[in-house]
Amino acid sequence: MKNSILTILLFLPTILLAQIDRSIRPVPTEAPIININDSEIFKLDNGLTIILSENHKLPKVTFKLVTGAKPNLEGAKAGLSEIAGSLIMSGTTNKSKDELDREIDYIGARLSATKNSLYLSCLTKHMDKGLSLMSDILMNSNFPKSEVDRIIKKNESNLIALKSDANSIAENVQSKANFPGHPYGEVMTSSSLKNINQENIIKYYKENFVPEGAYLVVVGDITKEKVLSISSKYFGKWSGNLKNETALSNISLPEGNRVIFVKKPGAVQSVIKITFPIEIKPNNEDYLKLKVLNNVLGGGSFGNRLMQNLREDKAFTYGCRSRINVTENGSWFSAGGNFRNEVTDSAIHEILYELKNITNELVTDEEINLTKSSMAGGFARSLEKASTIASFALDIIKNNLPANYYKNYLKELASITKDDLLDVAKKYFNDTKCNIIVVGNEDVLNTLQIFDFDGEIEKLDAFGNQVKDIIQSDITKEELLRKYLNAVTSTSSEKELLKKIKKIKSMEQVSELEMSQMPMTIKSTKLWVAPNSQGDRLEGNGMVFQSSYFDGSKGYTQNMQTGKKEMTKEQIQSKKLAYGIFPEMNYSKTGINYELLGIEAKGNKLVYVLKIEDGISETYDYFDKESFLKTGSLSIRKVKDKSEETSITYSNYQETNGLMFPMTYSFNAGKLNLKGKVTSIKFNVKNDFSEFK
Repeated sequence: MKNSILTILLFLPTILLAQIDRSIRPVPTEAPIININDSEIFKLDNGLTIILSENHKLPKVTFKLVTGAKPNLEGAKAGLSEIAGSLIMSGTTNKSKDELDREIDYIGARLSATKNSLYLSCLTKHMDKGLSLMSDILMNSNFPKSEVDRIIKKNESNLIALKSDANSIAENVQSKANFPGHPYGEVMTSSSLKNINQENIIKYYKENFVPEGAYLVVVGDITKEKVLSISSKYFGKWSGNLKNETALSNISLPEGNRVIFVKKPGAVQSVIKITFPIEIKPNNEDYLKLKVLNNVLGGGSFGNRLMQNLREDKAFTYGCRSRINVTENGSWFSAGGNFRNEVTDSAIHEILYELKNITNELVTDEEINLTKSSMAGGFARSLEKASTIASFALDIIKNNLPANYYKNYLKELASITKDDLLDVAKKYFNDTKCNIIVVGNEDVLNTLQIFDFDGEIEKLDAFGNQVKDIIQSDITKEELLRKYLNAVTSTSSEKELLKKIKKIKSMEQVSELEMSQMPMTIKSTKLWVAPNSQGDRLEGNGMVFQSSYFDGSKGYTQNMQTGKKEMTKEQIQSKKLAYGIFPEMNYSKTGINYELLGIEAKGNKLVYVLKIEDGISETYDYFDKESFLKTGSLSIRKVKDKSEETSITYSNYQETNGLMFPMTYSFNAGKLNLKGKVTSIKFNVKNDFSEFK
């Protein structure tokens, strides 16, 4: 009997499954109302609103303070708020930055700041100590001059590095295109950075870090009674009122599709952003529908329309996605990715096609069901975090949402229909009034004209400012090099020039290099011996980071990662094409390929642009139109389907032994930025290449 029962039990699932009609889709149950415990909310006399979400599972507590200040135009000081935010943790009237760091580390806490918030996370037993540090920073930050100088210097390096980052360039241009005359449309530049000082940083801090309109979100192992006690103790004396808000400009769509191009010489890919502002706020009843719609288009899973079209079907890119950014002060849509040069126009066409299609036709049952299921799952997972509940409460208060917004989230999500999505698509999306931003090689420019409504492509720089087209040169490439060589040798004729250079048999140049990412000085030594032997070495802290040596026919490179390597045929040929103290003297002899492209504006100066190709790199040298001295250089090396950029800017030319050399320079490669200062230049001394070999 026992065995018989076992047999029946084993086969019971099969019997039951056989009776199920799999052709009938299960009827979904009604979405539940989420049982979310309400956060407790109370207010101090100074205007600070406190939101508490208790969670006693772990002996930890977090405090997030968010100011009520609205974004304001910074004008000639664009970037002020970002600079101020990065300096809030730099010391107080009571403690230096080092003292703060030590005390934060001692209790194992996390304490950080942004331009409009402070965050503290610590064990409950260290809460009082952590809050004493947090309140000290909140009310007594003093922004030491040394730290202000350090952060500004760091941002100078970041701005130089940004010029080689196509995605960051596209973000800058997107901001300017969507939000002219609006705080969201302001971009930090080297000019605006120069206008930022300690005085206006302190002014920003005092005007924005005030209790009026601010929120303190408390999550973790703490009771209401304790919160009332500590908030009064540590934040009760905090005082100040918000200044009058500046009226924000109205946002409007362009008249028609507007193409904006930023030149990135040598780029093998185009960064594309198709973007436009949208009139919606977080409390708008269409917001959730718009999120679902965007996830179908390109913001959700791998199966979204943009990914399926441009990656899976067309193989134009590794990824193409879309985003909606909805805030109280301004909202926008964007779609795009990185695309091969040869398919830039085709990619734009397909993104616009998908935008048009989603505004004309209903999405499929499969698309809407998969998207809503994914969003429901993400929402459910977010509830596992204690901080989510408090964030919900803050969101409801700040954005004036219904009190039951998140309790009814799944119910509202489930009720969204295909017709709803078509309605919001027609209301907010378009394919004819977009800002079409392309950052890339000028070779793609001619293919973009068809997308612009009036055929006039706008050309901007890395910071969203207008640039003028390069104009035809008023001299030949030979004349440019002759004028440059006369300028750096302080000569007036070729005979005088050759006589002066002939006397120099060798040269050693030593520089000191510094970078904001590393608190150390790097020594650079460059050695040259006539006619064509050269060595380079970078060292610091008793270590040689990299070196190279070339004797005119062979050589090697060496660094700490790859060790010693013989120069390739291409590297040797490159060295042979450009050699000497001033390689430009030998261009006609070596047969290097060079071309004078014309005159363009660099900052507030005009420069001649000379393009040089040596078989490895494509280099653009810039010469001041007035002095003919070289002001900078951009080199681009193509590696498979990517390009690697290095740039150098030269300044502070000084005379040494009758020759003019730039005594300061900056070197940039990706996120690496070095500031160099020449400390010595020696001529006709015995040079020993043994240290380079």
